[in-house]
Amino acid sequence: MSILSSQEAGVVLISSNDIAAQPEDAAACTPDFFLFDAEHTLVYRGQFDGSRPGNDEPVTGADLSTAVDAVLSGEPPLTDQQPSMGCNIKWRSGNEPAFFTLK
Repeated sequence: MSILSSQEAGVVLISSNDIAAQPEDAAACTPDFFLFDAEHTLVYRGQFDGSRPGNDEPVTGADLSTAVDAVLSGEPPLTDQQPSMGCNIKWRSGNEPAFFTLK
């Protein structure tokens, strides 16, 4: 998890990848991005941009940048928020939740 913040906005990035166990996921998935305004209200949860492995779209950060610009300009939250896309969660052995373990 990473946290970037200032007095006007804060961003939390959560990546559920375990690159030690799944090295192919090291750069293949977009983490979830959460943008908060100065009052710590969640105003954006979505993708970094529309790039995906193999879709030939450049990595620009356009979606997150647009959301940050809106917050810093005092505009209301974006209504078009596309979710991050990537790999499913991979649990480290012994750390799986009870519902995940098949018996």
